[in-house]
Amino acid sequence: MKNQPIYVETADGSRTLFHPQVGEHYHSRHGAVQESRHVFVNMGLDHFLGRKATNDVSILEVGFGTGLNFLLTADYASSRGIPIRYRGIEPCPLPMDTIMQMGHHAYVSEGLWEEFLAAYQSATDAPQSVGTTALELAHCPVLDFRSAQTFDVLYFDAFASVHQPDMWNNDTLTHATSFLKPGGIFVTYAITGNLKRILKALEFDVEKVPGAPGKREMLRATKHEPSSRPNNGQLK
Repeated sequence: MKNQPIYVETADGSRTLFHPQVGEHYHSRHGAVQESRHVFVNMGLDHFLGRKATNDVSILEVGFGTGLNFLLTADYASSRGIPIRYRGIEPCPLPMDTIMQMGHHAYVSEGLWEEFLAAYQSATDAPQSVGTTALELAHCPVLDFRSAQTFDVLYFDAFASVHQPDMWNNDTLTHATSFLKPGGIFVTYAITGNLKRILKALEFDVEKVPGAPGKREMLRATKHEPSSRPNNGQLK
């Protein structure tokens, strides 16, 4: 059937989804869960918490997709008793039956999975509790997103620039990062010269760090604080 979702098993046994209109998978075929946990939870959230002693964390995700990044984040937060405010941006939300067939329930507790399913469709109206995380979803293009809230960590999980170049241009990155607090962390699976140049111009300290399986490197960047100066170790 033309419009049926195309599920694909990745190298770590977890599932991803192929988007025929975009021509790309939602996650790495080298391991969907491995990539999500490494890039966003470990290199993003865990790194932030290692730098800032806080129990009040807020996360903005560009590209909510199947909800995998959110679920692994909520599981991490619940296991540590950390409250998180999580806002996901997704212009093309997946239907509930597709979400349920992804198999993500195998990587979180049963209770957390049930709370996520109950929250998924109502999180566009008001924040919904999933473990210790409050989920809110914005079903709009990134450039239409507005919020009075600023965030500690930005998960940037758009499709690759070869398939969605408009998601990686100066306008989109400027708008998305405007919601990040000074000292906040931007993480993404990608690392390109253009991305590094844009973020440096936006006053981020940019670093390349080890990537998930199948990808040698990824990008992490820290937004300058008002009194900060670029460190000597930033990328040239």
